[in-house]
Amino acid sequence: MKGLIGKKVGMTQLISDTGLVTPVTLIEAGPCFVTQVRTAEKNGYSAVQLGFEEVNPKKLSNGERGHLKRAGLNLPPLRHLHEFRIESPDVKEGDKVLVDVFAIGERVDVIGISKGKGFQGGIRRHNFRRQNKTHGASDRTRAPGASSSNTTPGRLRKGKRMAGHMGVERITSQNIKVALVDAERNLLGVCGSVPGGTGALVYIKPARKAG
Repeated sequence: MKGLIGKKVGMTQLISDTGLVTPVTLIEAGPCFVTQVRTAEKNGYSAVQLGFEEVNPKKLSNGERGHLKRAGLNLPPLRHLHEFRIESPDVKEGDKVLVDVFAIGERVDVIGISKGKGFQGGIRRHNFRRQNKTHGASDRTRAPGASSSNTTPGRLRKGKRMAGHMGVERITSQNIKVALVDAERNLLGVCGSVPGGTGALVYIKPARKAG
């Protein structure tokens, strides 16, 4: 079973013996508990549901508490639940999954929600270039310019890239390298950045595009 739920701690750097500096993101990954195992025979697909972050039971609904207590499972109250699709699960309900399921040098995908940027213009949101500062347009350099035609189609097409809300989107950092595994402190370090701010929830799974 390779998959973890974690929280982004922040960024730091690792310095090798040769003086090479590598920027890494630290993630508090696990411990996670196997709260449910789904099989193709019973559910139509194979998956493992993990739970993360113990919480006061009063902060969970009756359904959530019942789900964690069913079938005599001695699971703590967990705030976050997430399913990982796995062809042949090698764990059983009630097992604990720790950060050492990943090793240094492995490639992983980290999924999270990006930071919210509020309302932004086309230059920042879509990387448009500004207009020329000519012919009296010195105050319109960041304006979007023409957006459609008055003949065909005579309207804005769906999906037109314009100013609007930016951020708070599901982002996947693909095929990034594991640089640190600290089982004692449940810390996982990955090279580069991952989506979200400090304390953001992330999901870690084996890379789909690892070559």
